[in-house]
Parts: sequence; structure tokens; C-alpha cells
Amino acid sequence: MTSHILAIDQGTTSSRAIVFRADLSIAAQAQQEFPQHFPASGWVEHEPDDIWASTLATCRAALAQAGLVASDIAAIGITNQRETTVVWDRATGQAVHRAIVWQDRRTADICARLKAEGHEPLVTARTGLIVDPYFSGTKVAWILDHVPGARERAARGDLLFGTVDSYLLWRLTGGRVHATDATNASRTLLFNIHTGAWDDDLLALLRVPRSMLPQVRDSSAEFGETTPDLLGGAIAIRGIAGDQQAATIGQACFAPGMMKSTYGTGCFALLNTGTTAVTSKNKLLTTIAYQLNGQRTYALEGSIFVAGSAVQWLRDGLGLIRHAAETGPLADAHDATQAVYLVPAFVGLGAPYWNPRVRGALFGLTRNTGPAEIAHAVLESVCYQTVDLWAAMRADWPEAAAARTVLRVDGGMTASDWTLQRLADLIDAPVDRPVIQETTAVGAAYLAGLGAGVYPEPMRFADSWRLERRFKPAMSEATRARKLAGWALAVRGLLASDPEA
Repeated sequence: MTSHILAIDQGTTSSRAIVFRADLSIAAQAQQEFPQHFPASGWVEHEPDDIWASTLATCRAALAQAGLVASDIAAIGITNQRETTVVWDRATGQAVHRAIVWQDRRTADICARLKAEGHEPLVTARTGLIVDPYFSGTKVAWILDHVPGARERAARGDLLFGTVDSYLLWRLTGGRVHATDATNASRTLLFNIHTGAWDDDLLALLRVPRSMLPQVRDSSAEFGETTPDLLGGAIAIRGIAGDQQAATIGQACFAPGMMKSTYGTGCFALLNTGTTAVTSKNKLLTTIAYQLNGQRTYALEGSIFVAGSAVQWLRDGLGLIRHAAETGPLADAHDATQAVYLVPAFVGLGAPYWNPRVRGALFGLTRNTGPAEIAHAVLESVCYQTVDLWAAMRADWPEAAAARTVLRVDGGMTASDWTLQRLADLIDAPVDRPVIQETTAVGAAYLAGLGAGVYPEPMRFADSWRLERRFKPAMSEATRARKLAGWALAVRGLLASDPEA
């Protein structure tokens, strides 16, 4: 039996394919960026064909680099940017509109109306989510309302909806399989996380026909096979999970109380709560961490919309750095007498505030504020936002506070020792960086390998997790309290700018 797994990691700015061996070492990988489209303020779109073409190209490149053919691959696992919404024609496969990306805020008015009409308590009770433009449901509704003839075509059963995993699966299988997994389904505003089924009341609320929806399966399941012409032979697809849930699996956070935080374009923290779907009182999300053998495991999630993209802003928007790696040394040179705070609400604020209307701001500027102080504020903003999530999770689930949780981290920003040390200082808890940083792809590979018999059961897999470095808190309590008070003041100042406050 072959023991290689091909993981597809389809992200917000690029698509990657990684070939893993049986010991989870990397045999080969390929990555390809694709264009971002910003047709209006707060709007973010992708061309579905760009997502597909970059995914297929990287799969072919990774196999070629590894010197492998389709028959050498035991299974494919898919992980994807969640909430990004595609609607396409069932017969032709042609998308009726560009994909609306998870960052997109165009449905803020729809969400405001649903809240004003009193629907949010029902939505939250069924889905664990709040009514916010972040999620897929209102994006589908917008496409059906704004593409001429789309509602009529959907009512006839001619259109399909899917998050990116479903779209890729449909393309990979030549249109034979329209499915998703429970983690992606749980991010749509249309799925009841308690019954594990699409919810008729929510479908009616957003006027989304059931015929558009994919079948929901376990995260490790049989999802069909690729058509032989794509990769030189048919390959079984055996695992699917949204990127943050895949990272949770890749970090081996299988026990209740374990927590991971991924720092990519945004930042996403998940706390495993086991078989208990904890209802948040602090505007966190209750979501499905993974579903195996029909058993759902839940998590509390906090979503930060801007993390690594703030560093990109330093580089591409302000031109203060040429490479992301310069940010830490530049921040280290800041004037410690200045207290400059960035609240990076470039596309609104995520958890625990959930305000899509406010926009980013710098506080505490002086005549002496320069690139070092701004870089310092950018990196600290990611840490402060994590503190907000950390505090909310511990308040929602006292078991987490009692467990003295260690935070496992991954993602591009975790290459910065400066950032992780400041993170440990501000949350006042250890921060663990693993040896294997590709945790999202590892999670997808594990789910596929579990189904194909390549990888062991979860707790045995957890034994293979390896620590690269632990960052321990070293900041004084007084300094921590002063800095957190300044952050809280900055956030209050930004929220006061909301025209609807």
C-alpha cells in the first residue's frame, strides 16, 4: 500500500499542494498566488477559475517535484479558506459571479436587517454563529439577489452553492460529487450544529433553496475520486476540513481544553470543548472542530480579521519594510516612551466586538512617531487581539481557565520570535511553536491518511506532535496591565467612531 498523501491547502492569497510521507515529513510542495479583486470599499472577490487553476497547477507541480504519479498517492485531503462563497451552474460548472471572500463586508445591510427583525437569537441557537457578513449564508443570498435570473435558476435546481472545498471537490471529481464536511457546513449560517443537518428555517430566512446545498459528511470520509485526466490517474479524496479546523487537527488539539491560534492573513483561535457545544456569552463562535465516525467535537472560536495582512500593509501600503522579516527588528528599535496603538479594523472588527462598520485607526501618535513605532504597534495589535479572545474564552468556559491552557501557534507570523515572546508576555501564558509549521496542511493530510489507513487514530497521532520552542511570559504585571489598559482605551475610542453607535 502506498503511503504518500497529497494535501491541498487552498488559502486566501495562494493555493498550495504538499506531498506528505507516512511519517508526515514533506516530500514536495508547490505554491501559486492568484489575484485579489477589490471592486468596492469592503468588497473582496476571487475568480473561481483562478482558485481552480492554481490548485490544479500546484498539485501537478508537487507530484512532479516528488517524482510520484497518481498511483503513488493513497489519498487527497483538502483544506480551504472558509466562508468564501461560490455559486455555479450545475450543468456547465460556470460560476455565476466571482467568489465572495470571507473578508467581504458587502452584506452588512442584510445582517443589520436580520438583527433588527429579531432573527439573531434563532440563528445563534441553531448555528453557534452570530449574524455577520463574515459567513456564507448572506453571501449566497446577495448573489441570488444581484445576479440577473439567479433566483429563478436556483429555484429550478440549476445552481449549486459551496464553500471552496465543495467547489474544488466538484471540479476534481468532474462534477460527480457535490459534498462538504461538517466543519465547513458549520460556517454557513445554514447548518444546525446540534442536529448535524441543514436547517429549513434558516434556509427559508435567507431564501436559499435546499437543492443548491452540498451533502455533509464526516471530516474523514469517502469524497469520491479525481477524474483520471487531471493528475494522471484516479486518486481517492478522503479528507476535508476548513483551514482553522484543519490547523486544530494538525496541532493535535484533540483533548478538551487544548487551544491553537493560527496567524495568517487573519488570526483564528480555537479552543476544544469536546462534545459540549458551549454557548458564548462574549461574542465568540461555537463551531464544529471536526467530525469523525459521526461524532461531532465542538470548539469555541475567536476570529480576528487582520493579522498578517497588517504586516502586508506595512510593506505594500506604507512602504516601511521590504520583507516581513524586517518587522521584528524594526519594532525592537521603537521609542519605549511612546504608547502607539493600532486597532487594525481595516475590514471592521471581528471577535469579540463584531462591528463591520468601524475602520482602522492609530492612537497615541506624536511628532516623533516613525516607522519603528508603527511597526511595533502593528505586531502588538495582533497580540492584543489574541488577548481579547483568550479572555473571552476563559470567561465562557471556566474549565479552560482552570486548565491553565498552553497556546499552540502556527502560521506565517509565528516565524517572528519577537511576536511570540510579546504574545506570551501579554496573555501571561506559555506559547508553543511546533516543529512542523505546516499545521493546516498536516491536518488535511491527517484526515485523508486516517481514512486511507496511512495514519493512526487521533490520540496516537497526538503523541507525534513535537515542540520546536516554548515562549514563556517575562513581562512584569505592572507593564502588562498598563499596556492592556491602553489597548482597551484605543478600542473604545475606535468603537465610539461607529456612526450607528
